[in-house]
Amino acid sequence: MKVHVDQQRCQGHTLCSMIAPKAFELSEIDGHSSPVDENVAHDQEDHVREAVHSCPERAITLTE
Repeated sequence: MKVHVDQQRCQGHTLCSMIAPKAFELSEIDGHSSPVDENVAHDQEDHVREAVHSCPERAITLTE
């Protein structure tokens, strides 16, 4: 599974990094989230799915 954050849609909410801290990191410059690695570790898949559904801007997408 791969994860992508659309930086133009991301408004800097921290939900994804709180839900899946091993999968997302926040930029110190603009507060936007980005994946730590586009390939999601198997043990993080459930957390990343929850983060996708929690993102208010729908800026996170997953591909299998």
